[in-house]
Amino acid sequence: MPKKFPPPTKAEILRFREALAFIEGFSNISFRKNYGRKKRNPELFIRRTRRFLNLIGSPDKDFKFIHVTGTAGKGTVSTMVHNALVSEGKRVGLFTSPYTTTAIEKIKVNNLYISPVEFAQLVKNLIPFVAKAKRSPAGTPSTFELFLAIALLYFKKMKCEWVVLEAGLGGRYDATNVIKSPRVTAITNIDFDHTEILGKTLREIATDKGGIIKKGSFFLTTETRPRLLTIFKSLCRFKGGKFMKVRNRGSYRDKNLSLARKIAQIIGVSERNIKQGFEQTILPCRFERVSQSPTVILDGAHNRAKMRSAVTNLTELKYKKLFVILAISNNNKDSKAIIKPLIPLADEIVLTSFSRGDHNSIDSKDILPKVKHFKRKETRVSIIEDMNEALNYFLAKSDPEDCVLVTGSFFLAGQMRKRWYPEDLVLKKRKSF
Repeated sequence: MPKKFPPPTKAEILRFREALAFIEGFSNISFRKNYGRKKRNPELFIRRTRRFLNLIGSPDKDFKFIHVTGTAGKGTVSTMVHNALVSEGKRVGLFTSPYTTTAIEKIKVNNLYISPVEFAQLVKNLIPFVAKAKRSPAGTPSTFELFLAIALLYFKKMKCEWVVLEAGLGGRYDATNVIKSPRVTAITNIDFDHTEILGKTLREIATDKGGIIKKGSFFLTTETRPRLLTIFKSLCRFKGGKFMKVRNRGSYRDKNLSLARKIAQIIGVSERNIKQGFEQTILPCRFERVSQSPTVILDGAHNRAKMRSAVTNLTELKYKKLFVILAISNNNKDSKAIIKPLIPLADEIVLTSFSRGDHNSIDSKDILPKVKHFKRKETRVSIIEDMNEALNYFLAKSDPEDCVLVTGSFFLAGQMRKRWYPEDLVLKKRKSF
């Protein structure tokens, strides 16, 4: 089991936040912000990550990797596989993104997130190497690349046998693709998301995400469209990957379960431990019910596929009226397609805003015309910029049988989640629940 630390003191939490501020100070050189200017040399990101990992002792060596990407469900699938391996008695590291309430959620060994104390110490240890990297031709790693380095160092320190990596964005040029020989690579599905980076067609997006396929590794996907499967099969033939079919009928949830189960079976997890691990899989801000009477649900749906999944989940709920609190990230270029499935279902909508680091929401006034286009004639739409005031507004007017859905962004849902699960509580428990 992961080493148990006593709950962090106020001073230790302060040091954690200082360490996090240092890491997040490199967000201005992120993949997202620089890809457009570096299109002729996108391999830069992998080379930079590789050189930095070499600088700190190549902590990615000797792990058994499972690498997961896709437009929707990759965090869920990664977590289910991780939990199945833990149930099997393995020491397993899990690296995911983005986080909802606090940054330690990105790095987990077995049942506990990295401690704030350990996180701060690892950042302190990295500072001289960051300075050295700054003087090198490859340059300073980005925030995401530094998080990955911290995760790998922590997994090595904790003597993990297996590591499950969720790609941050895309696949081919994502920092997680620095790994050489994963046991399994998987793509949940393909849809339009981050088109300004990954490409404006499904073929381009599939080709980018298919970049995680490696020689000798099993490759699995629940994608069904023949033209996209042809791309994956071609990449497997070219790279020496082993293409495997996965049952892909049913809802997004059913497909995620099928994919995670097949991965777990391939790596030798027993059916009993697969079942046990999956039953223990609960993720924050994935259609998370945080309150009842009225029902309050937090969902980080921020692309078309994830919003369709949220709408499917809504159809399985019983409620009298649906009240929606909505904000979309300013990085998102497809807000109209995202909100289209949801807006007609709402009885009332409040547009709000959020800000976390360099992640801000689109101006509510810019979203308003799109919402009005899809809403029912009788549905009221208003703007309340303070997200907590928006929630208070609906809680005050809701009946116990009503449902309040907070959605449109992980950053919105995560900040709202602090109302029920304060950051300090998660930091002390090292668990989200």
